[in-house]
Amino acid sequence: MYPWVMRVLPFVVMISEECLAVGLSTLSKSAMSKGMNRYVYIFYSNALASVILFPSLFINRRDRPPLSWSLIVKFFLLSLVGITVMQNLIYTGLNYSTTTLASAMTITVIPSVTFVLSVIFGMEKLDPSNLRGLIKILGTLVSIVGGLIVVFYKGPVIIQAASELLSLIVMNESSVDKTGSFDTIFAASNWILGSIFLAGGSVCFSIWNVSQAATLKGYPSGVTIVFFYCLFGAIQTAVVALVVVRDFSSWKFDLGIEYVTVIYSAVIGNVTVYNADTWCIMVKGPVFVAMFKPIGIALSAITGAIFLGSSLYLGSIIGAIVIVTGFYAVIWSQSKDNKVDIQINGAEESPLGSENTLLLPE
Repeated sequence: MYPWVMRVLPFVVMISEECLAVGLSTLSKSAMSKGMNRYVYIFYSNALASVILFPSLFINRRDRPPLSWSLIVKFFLLSLVGITVMQNLIYTGLNYSTTTLASAMTITVIPSVTFVLSVIFGMEKLDPSNLRGLIKILGTLVSIVGGLIVVFYKGPVIIQAASELLSLIVMNESSVDKTGSFDTIFAASNWILGSIFLAGGSVCFSIWNVSQAATLKGYPSGVTIVFFYCLFGAIQTAVVALVVVRDFSSWKFDLGIEYVTVIYSAVIGNVTVYNADTWCIMVKGPVFVAMFKPIGIALSAITGAIFLGSSLYLGSIIGAIVIVTGFYAVIWSQSKDNKVDIQINGAEESPLGSENTLLLPE
């Protein structure tokens, strides 16, 4: 493969992933608002993803490192953090709030927490005393600010929506505030509760992101890891659903949006997104993956205006420019660090850090 392709491909993969993730968030929110049980939904999604990924175990078996009990334990813990805890927190928070709040929590918590964890565990170099380290810190903060601009500041309309669909959605979401003081207080409390769940889920993603990088350092077979990740996630979420969901009629979904959501979540949310994240973590490091979360918000606003006829606001354009500026600053700093490593060591160091960088037990 041409060298320039490998330089560009991680960016293409992450941009495509963020566009798909926006669709998953919107579809899941719509299905849950129609009565789909989130605990059963998470179990079905991971169970289906496990079935889809199962044949991958028989592909290139001889080229894969052998499995050990310590690796199985790591996969189990990755599933516990990145599926059972994270997905339940995220979807519970989404159920209590809106996709806008979910986006805000994602773009503020994930890049910052991932950056801090990567520095602590030696996966990211940071020296605030030199220019590269300072630009890396400022670039992360600038990208977060840009994402918040897209979420919370609209400004004048640049491209008018072709339909009034978004207006109807906003009216439906805000109608709770017009039904009386009790409903207003209830909505506010749900917003706060949703924020707590979403923040917790975002922290879990950051922990999974860095832990996945550490696991890949010792076992560089991403598809195998994702399979066990979904398999253990299905087992764990099945236990959670059986304990929490006492009404067994909730296990039966109606034909329509609920089945579409489960299939989309399994194929896109689990199989595609997790494999894409794992591959990008392997070749570019966990901070690279986390830095695309603010970019995803800007992409959703721009692509929505182009392909869905949504309104495009000035705030989205300003926010996108700010995000790209911060993102470029971080990537530039990382590239300079890699050049310094090549000059000193004669070879480029892996973005996953040193061999002894592990967050999970041996």
